[in-house]
Amino acid sequence: MFDIILAIGPRQILLLMIVGGIFLLLPLIALIDLLRNEFTRNNKIIWLLVILLFPLLGAILYFVMAGKQKI
Repeated sequence: MFDIILAIGPRQILLLMIVGGIFLLLPLIALIDLLRNEFTRNNKIIWLLVILLFPLLGAILYFVMAGKQKI
């Protein structure tokens, strides 16, 4: 078990940091964009729930689909 932990080198750590950064930054950027824009009806609340419940998939869906709903 400890052999796997010891086999992690600088490249794997860098890869983990990049992937982890994407998982953290993309939903954060989506939430900031959501707060800065106005939406029709109650779409802002719906998008907030989608981004919070499904962070990565919700953020991707937000950037792909929410542009048509912004005022």
